[in-house]
Amino acid sequence: MEISFTAPYPVATGAWVVGALEDAVLTPAAAKADKASGGAIKRALSVSRFTGKKGQMLELLAPSGVAASRILLMGLGKASEFNGNAAEVTAADAFGRVSRTGETAITFEIDLPKGAKMKPAELAAHLAMGAQLKSYSFNRYRTKDLADHETKLKKVAIATADAAGAKKAWPTLEALAGGMFLARDLVNEPPNILSPAEFANRAKQLAKLGVAVEVLGEAQMKKLGMGALLGVGQGSERESQLVVMRWNGGRKKDAPVAFVGKGVCFDSGGLSLKPGAGMIGMKGDMGGAAAVAGVIRTLAARKARVNAVGVIGLVENMPDGKAQRPDDVVTSMSGQTIEVLNTDAEGRLVLADALTYTQRNFKPAFVIDLATLTGAIMVALGSEHAGLFSNDDKLARRIHDAGQSVGEPVWRLPLGPGYDKMIKSKIADMKNITGSTHAGSIAAAQFLQRFIDKGQAWAHLDIAGTAWQDGEQKSLIPSWGVGWGVRLLDRLVAEHYEG
Repeated sequence: MEISFTAPYPVATGAWVVGALEDAVLTPAAAKADKASGGAIKRALSVSRFTGKKGQMLELLAPSGVAASRILLMGLGKASEFNGNAAEVTAADAFGRVSRTGETAITFEIDLPKGAKMKPAELAAHLAMGAQLKSYSFNRYRTKDLADHETKLKKVAIATADAAGAKKAWPTLEALAGGMFLARDLVNEPPNILSPAEFANRAKQLAKLGVAVEVLGEAQMKKLGMGALLGVGQGSERESQLVVMRWNGGRKKDAPVAFVGKGVCFDSGGLSLKPGAGMIGMKGDMGGAAAVAGVIRTLAARKARVNAVGVIGLVENMPDGKAQRPDDVVTSMSGQTIEVLNTDAEGRLVLADALTYTQRNFKPAFVIDLATLTGAIMVALGSEHAGLFSNDDKLARRIHDAGQSVGEPVWRLPLGPGYDKMIKSKIADMKNITGSTHAGSIAAAQFLQRFIDKGQAWAHLDIAGTAWQDGEQKSLIPSWGVGWGVRLLDRLVAEHYEG
């Protein structure tokens, strides 16, 4: 898609998007469009229910007196509440509406409302971001009726009083969109295509952006003692992988920030086999690893002044004569033993060794893991919030605030000795499930905490409810792969950890 930033036009061509505040107060650009069209907007307002509330739209087709094929009036809501997120949603809603019409070009001329805490360049960049995110599609496997699924809307112009400033602001958001698109693509890929090895190959492509990528195979992981991760993948014909991505944009002496992702490329449940309906969508059980790859791409693309490492454990959890059994005991890289009572509680086993590897090799400033870990988190929080667990209040606050600011909210849940007792094993150091339906997400986080070194700042994000959505309920999010977490982590780094 072609995005450009221009000075305001006398009259726009193609689809012309302007705005109105609550009580149908036209912004200067909308007033200009109304005058150019001979008062068509005000006449339409007089016979409509449009009041300028956020999300409302009023469309005028082929208005006389202007070159535009249509004018789309967008409700901006209250000026005091109009921010970057609101601008993105406005642009995404407008792009979605216009893309269904067959238009090939769209011009946004949204004035900065008085009282808004943004500069014109920032507003323009966020409008571009909203259109870019809405443009995402995943159609590479369609062979028929492509016209029904692909938009013809390929040219987006943002009319702004500060085109030069917008052009400078846009690359940072464009890099973020690229990271989110990578994460979405990875989650959307079918599991017969995206094996652990293929995921690793796609991670290697980040080398073009200056990311150092190392891939460990099963022989290397066996030497390192990664019995927990390897046990999960031993029932699959496809070899497990551990991928390490390093972006060195900070000072050599600075400890890196570290992100660890669960990458179960398909989860059948193993010998603790899921029911048939429960397997549908389990290609997305690598959403945490996808987010880690996406944030590393984002940091590299925008040349972030930080050292960052992303470690992802990639496996397939399949039933086979060689598959891990319930009641098996495995030894993790940390030396701790785990009684595996349910082979469908496999993500925590993958993360256990990946967390140990990350801490031993990189001594990070913090380590954050992301995983589509438990169905229990969806029972608690649905799809609106990810679950946050942490041993560090400062890090937890920063994650919470970053999530709030970018529209990826988290909710912190507790950890504690009482919950830790729930994973006590009769024959090993711990067991991988509690045997109870109570506090499933907390017990999983307690399990992970046992692999965190003393004094290491750590947070766990359970994204089982947010990594994908079935349908387009939210303006900026497509159906299925969301790319959740890329934006939150990028904001966290930008606000607190760049030199």
